[in-house]
Amino acid sequence: MKHHPDPAALGTLLRHVLEQLEGDVAACYRERGLPEYRPRFSPVVRVLLAEGPQSVRDLAAKVGVTHSAASQTAIQMARAGLVAHTADPDDSRRRLISLTPKARRMVPQITAEWEATTAAIDELDTELSMPLAHLLIEVSEAIGRRPLRDRIAAAFGDEDGGQSSSTTSAS
Repeated sequence: MKHHPDPAALGTLLRHVLEQLEGDVAACYRERGLPEYRPRFSPVVRVLLAEGPQSVRDLAAKVGVTHSAASQTAIQMARAGLVAHTADPDDSRRRLISLTPKARRMVPQITAEWEATTAAIDELDTELSMPLAHLLIEVSEAIGRRPLRDRIAAAFGDEDGGQSSSTTSAS
């Protein structure tokens, strides 16, 4: 019997599922001759293919990650020779990220992997009570409406998130 993370340890369970998914996709890239390519590169490649060179800030917004995460991904991609950083001709303070010729040559293989991964996720979804992406969107929207921090504070009976002082008033 396979051991699974404790369902009460939600963060551990989420990381476990993400590691399983990303690990399998990364293995497929390695098996198909793309050992330096990582699943986290795909959203960046898609944006750069569709819209051309982007600043890290714009890329982060379009991919839906933090500026820091987009910057780290761009650095990893540059080390793999997949993106280049150049000065923005409209604003010399900004740097633009663009795909290299090496990355453009890889696009047919990457696209085939995207399509196969999408088909595999569609098959996985048939085994679930609802499509995984729909559930994750639902979770994200619920947390957007009321952050987990607020929910934890309420569970403590502290509706203001622990921000009130513990002083008592004199009568």
